[in-house]
Amino acid sequence: MGLLQELRTALQVRLTASATPGQVPGGPSLAYVLGAVVTFFLVLSAVTGLALSFFYAPSVTDAWASVAYLEDQVTWGWLVRGLHLHGASALVIACGLHLAQTAWLGAYRRPRELTWFAGLALMLLVLGFTITGFVLRWDQAGYWASKVEVGIAAATPVVGDLVQKLAQGGNDYGNLTLTRFHALHVGLLPALTLGLVGAHVWLARRHGVTPRRRQGAGASPWWPAQTVRNLVAVALAFAALLAVVVSTGGAGLEAPADPTAAYDARPLWYFRWLFLLRKLMGPWETVAALIIPGLVLGFLVAMPLLDRTPAQGHGSPRRRRLVLATFFALCAGITALTAASLARDAGDAEHGKQVAKAEAQATRARRLARTYGVPPAGGLAVYQTVPMWRGRALWETQCKDCHQGKDRKGPLIEAGYGSRAWIARFFADPGGDEFYGRNKVAKSEGAMKPVELAGEPLAEMVELVYAESGAADADRGRAQKALPAFEEQCSDCHSREEGVSSSGPALARRGSLDHLVQFIGNPTAPIHLGEAAEMPRFDKDLSMVDREALAQYLL
Repeated sequence: MGLLQELRTALQVRLTASATPGQVPGGPSLAYVLGAVVTFFLVLSAVTGLALSFFYAPSVTDAWASVAYLEDQVTWGWLVRGLHLHGASALVIACGLHLAQTAWLGAYRRPRELTWFAGLALMLLVLGFTITGFVLRWDQAGYWASKVEVGIAAATPVVGDLVQKLAQGGNDYGNLTLTRFHALHVGLLPALTLGLVGAHVWLARRHGVTPRRRQGAGASPWWPAQTVRNLVAVALAFAALLAVVVSTGGAGLEAPADPTAAYDARPLWYFRWLFLLRKLMGPWETVAALIIPGLVLGFLVAMPLLDRTPAQGHGSPRRRRLVLATFFALCAGITALTAASLARDAGDAEHGKQVAKAEAQATRARRLARTYGVPPAGGLAVYQTVPMWRGRALWETQCKDCHQGKDRKGPLIEAGYGSRAWIARFFADPGGDEFYGRNKVAKSEGAMKPVELAGEPLAEMVELVYAESGAADADRGRAQKALPAFEEQCSDCHSREEGVSSSGPALARRGSLDHLVQFIGNPTAPIHLGEAAEMPRFDKDLSMVDREALAQYLL
């Protein structure tokens, strides 16, 4: 028993030593908890990001739809997205506070320069995560904000064009853009972050934390006092994040990205200072977008070189007045510009109208996606679901009884209606049961007889009639070859001139949306079936919007 007890004690000591960075100079304190908070938010981002990846589809047609589905239909999906998005903001804040604390304590000085550089690199990677992640939602906000950011990068001398081409993957935003940002967000950046976090932790443990007081004040073990403080700080930070997510309703999602729509783009809040700086500097926009951030980063990198005060004896802030004053002046300037940018938008009535309009559009798009789904064509096609749904409802109530089923009265309408194959079958037997065999059109004087063509001449005549619909796949050259046969066999009964009627239905624009809307409105018109029509008029019972919806559904 004694040997087992000794082994267990040794194992506990070893595990504790490997899980904690040894002694805490100056004793345990809440001043040392920020590193744990940053680590927690990094882990939270990784876990929630992994959960989101099970639902996300990185393509222009599916990205917005998958996010909308996750946000509005997956159980707790809005919460996971909210924790991921707002957790990124919390991570930026925690990193900023940790950076400021490190500067105040002088922990960037020798021998901790590499620890400081690794921390700066991690901060840049965190910002890289936010930039690459924001565009993945492929909504108006993410699309246009990312386009502005890539435009700024494109202004970089020498390498700007290359950066833009690498980011976009083409002449403009598209599938390659989205897949490249996705690859960066879930592949390259996490790998770099994992390596840098390991290096940063190893360096921090090797050199230890910078004491708050002089070394002579004593030290105490990290476990349990400091560990408990870290856990309490992490719990409080998570509680605050959870409160923000619940109060805001999650991460939000705007309308699907529309490259043709005007949009008053704004970057994420931690880039607002650059956004305002660019506006203030006008023609000197490149200076604001590239040179000033470069100078800020250059100063942060140079801090260990500029501050040569000895690391021993804690290094009082008074002995580092110039470096610290510059650092905190930059922090104050960035904070002031950020607040000023937010305040300007809050007082801008025109911007408020644009925001309200965007919110209304987003609400409509998400409601349509939730109710009717998103068509395969992609996010913008969600707006087409209303006429399609309305058209189907009208078909069921107004048309189906007469055009489907064994008791129908009119021509059969089903899948393939109006196609080349349908036209060919009509030519073969216009008075057949599938077409006008059940009503008086087939029995009227001068009723259409089967077309006496076969082979390629028949195919050319089919193409001629099919091309009138304006179909993009119509072979206009092949249709032109049918004109002599049309003039010989068909022109006495059918006109191909817009608005000109003859003894039979006019063929001008036959099968197009406008033609079908007109036919539904008044099939008895001379350019359609005339007095032989048994189908009632719908121009009084159905509005133009409803007739268009029904026509779209039929087509």
